[in-house]
Amino acid sequence: MHQLGQPGFRAGPRIAVSARQRNPGADGGYSPLVDASRVPGTPQLFAEVVQIMLSRSWRTEFSVEEIPAPQKIAPYAAAISAEVAIGDDDIGSGRLVLLHDPAGSASWDGDFRCVSFVRADIDPEMVTDPLLTEVGWSWLVEALDRQQAHYHAPSGTVTAVSSRSFGGIAEEGARAEVELRASWTPEIHSPSDADAHLAAWAELLGLTAGLPPLPDGVVPITPRRTGGWSV
Repeated sequence: MHQLGQPGFRAGPRIAVSARQRNPGADGGYSPLVDASRVPGTPQLFAEVVQIMLSRSWRTEFSVEEIPAPQKIAPYAAAISAEVAIGDDDIGSGRLVLLHDPAGSASWDGDFRCVSFVRADIDPEMVTDPLLTEVGWSWLVEALDRQQAHYHAPSGTVTAVSSRSFGGIAEEGARAEVELRASWTPEIHSPSDADAHLAAWAELLGLTAGLPPLPDGVVPITPRRTGGWSV
């Protein structure tokens, strides 16, 4: 608890792009990773952005892996999840989905959309803090601004919940967590534009989990984990 402070693709109409092709095998698993550049119809910009997303390094407290992307929200999508831990203590988690519609979306006001979910344990006393939700939203906005990630049309919710155990599990005591669900339209005109949004998401996840910001000039060295998909 803390104090408040090579991608695979399948192209085609209304088919999401995920870490692996959505082709169930005989055992109900999924086919191996494929190179996006070899799949006809995959937009080159999206393929290059996802390559950056899946190959970047993260801070040492993060364990990041590819996960299945949503299948019906946009023609193309990719997703990652992250667990945040210090030693054996899990202190937070998050997901990031990148959506792409080459024709553009009126609801997004653009052709890309980032959809994020982050959560972390907090001290139970913090749940009643009237500023908690405003501060939680400011973490996202400030992270995007600090990383110079150009964007528009942000939206989302910040929720703080608490629970207390009774009876046979009373010894577990009270627990509380904060959740931030958000989406925004990144202004991506070249693959390099995406990195600022990934850095902002990583900063948001770290702040929510109570990690100190990385000092200027320090480059994360922990590589992502390959998704544990069955074949």
